[in-house]
Amino acid sequence: MDLSDKLDELKTKFDEAVSKCSSLRELADLRVIYLGRKGELTQILRGLAGLSPEEKRNVGQKANTIKIDFEQGLNALAEKIENAETVGKAKKFDVTVPGIEPHAGTVHPITKTMNRMSEIFVSLGFRIADGPEIENEFYNFEALNIPLEHPARDGFDTFYIKGKYLLRSHTSNVQIHVMQTQKPPVQVIMPGRVYRPDAVDASHSFMFHQVEGLMVGKKVSFADLKGVLLAFCQSMFGPDIKIRLRPNYFPFTEPSAEVDISCIICKGKGCRLCSGNGWLEILGAGMVNPKVFEAVGYDPEEYTGFAFGMGVERITLLLYGIDDIRLFYENDIRFLKQFR
Repeated sequence: MDLSDKLDELKTKFDEAVSKCSSLRELADLRVIYLGRKGELTQILRGLAGLSPEEKRNVGQKANTIKIDFEQGLNALAEKIENAETVGKAKKFDVTVPGIEPHAGTVHPITKTMNRMSEIFVSLGFRIADGPEIENEFYNFEALNIPLEHPARDGFDTFYIKGKYLLRSHTSNVQIHVMQTQKPPVQVIMPGRVYRPDAVDASHSFMFHQVEGLMVGKKVSFADLKGVLLAFCQSMFGPDIKIRLRPNYFPFTEPSAEVDISCIICKGKGCRLCSGNGWLEILGAGMVNPKVFEAVGYDPEEYTGFAFGMGVERITLLLYGIDDIRLFYENDIRFLKQFR
């Protein structure tokens, strides 16, 4: 049998094999058998070397034609099989089956609480002020009447960076920046991150958030402070919430007070959350110390003011009934997705 007859026989075998092929895996095998480097067509072409020039030309042309037919036939078969598999999958798809719900992001609970707090104070006439998180001792301590020997200025309570520069330990530094650049009246809140080298546990973190407030003007009184805080607490926790003020000491306010709210769980009757006394401590406040006014160039004989500050994490724990601050920072999707 000459090479031309072998090519005809190979073409017949190829057509028969293609007609029986029904999968992409079988198709891959056919490509190897008929077009591979060790395939039957390649073996036939190697026999061209022993032919005369005219026979070589005729058989070579026939071999190239058959090779093109093989390639086109296999490509057409591949398209046919792929289309059949796609249609088969489509037929098996049940459009009545509920879809897979995509994972949607949500606002972090800390951010939600801080946004809500800001909205309440803005509705009371406050504006939002911002300031640097890297600060010096004047703005973080000295202008706030915190003396050099005060424990808060110790390296155990403040993150010092270099020299007198530090990570702010409260957002009170923004009060000083605002008063230095604005004449009274002043009515601002300062939400933001603060840093203290506390050991991390269920109620402490080395980074947390505060919202502080400041109001300065003529004849601003302690009664104004109580009215603002009562309006905030009732907007934040409900209209039945009561507040009480207990005397305390802060270097930057005089007189000063700790502010409690009636327990949001037991309504003041006593429960585990409030340790049985019916009250929950949420913030500190007081009238601005005249020494703070002197540090920023305000006349303490002409102006009075009040300031307050609260931890956002503390408020968020109370709002959502959470008992561990660490949950806010662990990025556990099972926890975070509850706040959609």
